[in-house]
Amino acid sequence: MSQPVLPMVVQREYRRTGEAARPSMMHTNFHGVIDDEVGADGAQAAVRVADIDRVVIINDFSATNGGCSGLALLSLRLFRQLGIPITYICGDEGDPQLAGPAVEVVALGGESILTADPGSSIVKGIHNAAAKAMVARWIEAHDTPRTIYHVHGWAKILSPAIFVALSRVAARTVIHAHDFFLACPNGAFYDYPSQKLCDLEPLSLKCITTQCDKRNYAQKLWRAARSSRLHALLSNGKAPFSNIILIHEKMAPLFERSGFPEASLHTLRNPVVPFTKERVRAEENSEFFFVGRLDTEKGIEDVAAAAVGAGIRLNVIGNGPLAKNLAKYGPSIRLLGWHTHQEIAARIRKARAVILPTRYPEPFGLVALEASLSGIPVILSDKAYLADEMVSAGVAIGCDTTNSEAFQATLRRVAYMPREEIRAMSIRAFEAVVRPATTPTEWRDGLIGHYQNLLEQKDPA
Repeated sequence: MSQPVLPMVVQREYRRTGEAARPSMMHTNFHGVIDDEVGADGAQAAVRVADIDRVVIINDFSATNGGCSGLALLSLRLFRQLGIPITYICGDEGDPQLAGPAVEVVALGGESILTADPGSSIVKGIHNAAAKAMVARWIEAHDTPRTIYHVHGWAKILSPAIFVALSRVAARTVIHAHDFFLACPNGAFYDYPSQKLCDLEPLSLKCITTQCDKRNYAQKLWRAARSSRLHALLSNGKAPFSNIILIHEKMAPLFERSGFPEASLHTLRNPVVPFTKERVRAEENSEFFFVGRLDTEKGIEDVAAAAVGAGIRLNVIGNGPLAKNLAKYGPSIRLLGWHTHQEIAARIRKARAVILPTRYPEPFGLVALEASLSGIPVILSDKAYLADEMVSAGVAIGCDTTNSEAFQATLRRVAYMPREEIRAMSIRAFEAVVRPATTPTEWRDGLIGHYQNLLEQKDPA
């Protein structure tokens, strides 16, 4: 596998240029905050940037509401610091505060299919004609042979329709696989009703006839129809999209199972900024933390039950459909609600360990890495892609978090681990003896290097 160097009327479309971004907006990243030091170290890119005319970032949203949008916005900031002209095409209302010198915002004014009228969402989720027209107009008016297109999020507003418009520039289009929705109809290679991993070939007869969706079979069929449409567009023989960026190399076999050629898959791990600049003295702490969405597949009830059984105190940061269920586990499970990155950083200083109990293949696990690089040991599911390397490096402990007895034993082991042993684990994590992620600068240069390779293939001269 390739490795990184490291007439339908548009509801609302506008452009803003020349406006300075407010500091408060530009402090928002994939987990709530980008402080002034991220990407602002003055480091020169390790690759050429002068040959890139413009980078067009395409994403459903213009504000951080998850890892995908956060990374899209982070790339905007990092590229802007290098003087690369940016166009940010989004499906929502757009935030004019993003615009500024060399940054253009083009917005559709659409609404997420999760909150829009269901009847409209059924159609627009598969083919949003307005989104297609918006992207097509921009390309027709502004494309140059050295303009790069980078798609981050498309599933909530923009739909597969944007790839119809992008087909004419497919050779210069990069698609970021922040999850598995490019390859799997339900986005996880996971059977939600049975709570088991899925080994079926996506869109095979067995796949389509299996109810694996979190909601119901009708939703599964709709997602299968969307996935079928997407695959048809991406594999168009006249203009195939052959530049997919994965966030972990273990994703590749699942994408290949879905029909993506190995040569089209390129791995560039996400950037991570630690919660704290100083090592968290885990050996002096006794509290355990879970940070994330409170949903079944994230393992929140697994960790709550195990924590009660092990007799430890668990702090839960996040929100989600299972938030109300946590009260039944008693006072040792403390629900703190959603926190910003700074608020998490303040709380996490009391952590002995952070827990990632995912039930399905977690491609990255940002919180686990932010915690580890702050010097906090991690307890993580053996299904997380990071488990093997972090455990081997002595910065984490892995276990089958769906096995309550084994999970409880692991929690007790960490709770009563000798001071010097957990201190040594904390120091190894803080000193990053294993590099499971990139820094923002490395990630930026990896993206630019990939763009440059595409331009050289397109135009060897």
